[in-house]
This record gives sequence, structure tokens and C-alpha cells, in this order.
Amino acid sequence: MGSYYYLASQLPYLIYGQTPPMSSAAFRDLAKPLLNDHDSALLDLVNLDPQPQKAGGEGPSYADDIPASGSDFIDRWREWERSLRLNMARHRSIKTRREGAAPVEPPIYPADAAAAAVKAVVATESPLEAEILIDKARWNAIEYLQGIDYFDRSTIYAYLLKLMILERRTSFKTEEGFTEYKSLYASILDRVQEGRLPGQEAPMGEPK
Repeated sequence: MGSYYYLASQLPYLIYGQTPPMSSAAFRDLAKPLLNDHDSALLDLVNLDPQPQKAGGEGPSYADDIPASGSDFIDRWREWERSLRLNMARHRSIKTRREGAAPVEPPIYPADAAAAAVKAVVATESPLEAEILIDKARWNAIEYLQGIDYFDRSTIYAYLLKLMILERRTSFKTEEGFTEYKSLYASILDRVQEGRLPGQEAPMGEPK
């Protein structure tokens, strides 16, 4: 565990909105040799998408339960993000009044994903501001889920997730944020609902 302490103690402190001090890929390369084989392998499961699409495949649905990873932090993060995305899909379905659509009900826990993050996103008219609110909610969730032991593997995984959020933030420009927003939440809804109806209305938060 000495290498974990060394790595965590040497990492630059991250603040939401700053320019990332390194790329997430560079951090993976830095961290892997300092972790044991099991914890190093789990780095590959750390992602902002709780169920990332596999190359050449359609990827699993957010309706499905997520298999345990072997890390409590990763499992709790995945469930929080899954809850966030299911709540986003549910609110979008309600707003667009898609007949025949049957959104998957979000899990009861964690409730804060629906009560805080999604409520704030629904209230904004700016796609870019919606993206910023979502990532800020993610950042806060990561800090909460990380706990108070700052020198274990959860700290390493949390740091990687934060770097990913900072990378997304640096790419946010008005047009780019608008495009990514449409693409992300269109794909979320498609993956939790069956079929696609013609005449679909604009995604939540998109100007009409």
C-alpha cells in the first residue's frame, strides 16, 4: 500500500472547472504500475459511462443491472450514473410525450441523482449550461462516494473520473456542447426505450 500512498500524495489537487494537469490516458499509464494486479485491472472499468459500448456492438441497456466490479467505489459510481441517466431519459420522455414509450424506472437509490441534478438540468434552457450542471453533479457525487480514506484505490479511481470530467469541460464550446448534448441524450433514451418513433421532438433543454 506504500505505492498507493505515494501516488495519492503526489497528485495535483483537482478543482472543478480547471484545465486538467494531465490526460486521463496519461494518468492510467502512471497509476497502473503502482497498483497491484487486481486494482490495476479495475482501472479499465473506470468510465463516465456506467456501461460503455463495446467496439462493434450495440452495448448493454441501462435497464439492465450492472454486474459487480470488485470495487465498492466503482459499483456505487456506476449505479449513481445509471440512476442519473435513467432519470434524464424519464424526464425527457415525459416532456416530449412520446406515445408508446416505456422508459425504465430509475432505481430508488441513489435518489439524489433525480432530486438534484436532473431537476436543475430540466430547468435550464441552455444545452451547454445543462452539460455543466450534469458534470458538476457528477463531481460532487464522486467526492461523496470516495469517502475519507485518501490513500486507497478508491482515491485513484475517483481521481481518474475527475480527470475525465475536466477533459469534457475543456472541450465545451457553445456549438460543441450543443452537439454533444443532443448526441448523448438521444443515445441514452434510445438505449433505455424500445423503438424510435417518427417525428421525435427535440431533446430536453434543446431550443425549439
